[in-house]
Amino acid sequence: MSTLSGREPGFRAVGGASYSCPVTTSQIAFLKGHGTENDFVIVPDPDNAVDLPASVVAKLCDRRAGIGGDGLLHVVRSAAHPEAKAMAAEAEWFMDYRNADGSIAEMCGNGVRVFARYLQHSGAVEEGDLAVATRGGVKKAHLAKNGDITVSMGRALLSGSGVTVSVGDRSWDARNVSMGNPHAVAFVDDLAHAGDLFTEPSYGPAGVYPDGVNIEFVVDRGPRHVAMRVHERGSGETRSCGTGACAVAVAAARRDAADPAQTGAPVTYTVDLPGGTLVITEHPDGEIEMTGAAVIVAEGKIDPAWLETLNG
Repeated sequence: MSTLSGREPGFRAVGGASYSCPVTTSQIAFLKGHGTENDFVIVPDPDNAVDLPASVVAKLCDRRAGIGGDGLLHVVRSAAHPEAKAMAAEAEWFMDYRNADGSIAEMCGNGVRVFARYLQHSGAVEEGDLAVATRGGVKKAHLAKNGDITVSMGRALLSGSGVTVSVGDRSWDARNVSMGNPHAVAFVDDLAHAGDLFTEPSYGPAGVYPDGVNIEFVVDRGPRHVAMRVHERGSGETRSCGTGACAVAVAAARRDAADPAQTGAPVTYTVDLPGGTLVITEHPDGEIEMTGAAVIVAEGKIDPAWLETLNG
């Protein structure tokens, strides 16, 4: 009869009962973590017993009425989740990622690092290599002794179709980059030109991003060194975006006439975000690696009485 402890990788509802929301007699264990201040509510649920409808995820991620986060990491064994069963042989754990508004997302780079840190924190994994199943495929992570986590983010897909991003009366041509999720990367003269980024910037042409898009605004800081702000679809402006940093590095490399597939040499960019710094390396085979910190800051239990209020 327990919920998750800091060294216990399993999850049990209080009283030994499985939890399926809405239920008000059980408690759900949660943790809070961040990667370069991109923060997440973490719900450990190895057996996929916790139902997380969008409305509940949105309340959990609410910064005033809930726990608060840019998104939610639902930690499930791949074999227990219908979307991940096919990846179970490659990766024991599935990152069932949700945006702050409760919508489902394909991938989150900072989320993978925090997900890996949670598994280490819980005792499920140790330093070294780790495979994580995501809706964007299996991602390889490496937990280093110095505390940094490197994630192999896959390959970028660059579309030749033109995209335009607008804020107020300013518009920019943007690079259409997919990292398993969609990005529009615009190089600007001043990051302030992005506006408040709580409101989604306009983009076109119509239909180019039918499921929405993450929009990055980028300025140069030095040779192979850029800074960015991002509006994440479903979350608004966030302090960091791992897939966005990868998309920005690739877009900057192509703008700078650097293509590892052509030169045979890797290209590394330092990307400054409001919440910290990520180092992005693109290799000649197209694989992109992202390196940065990930931190677990708290853990506890969600109050069943509060859950009851969500049932209306």
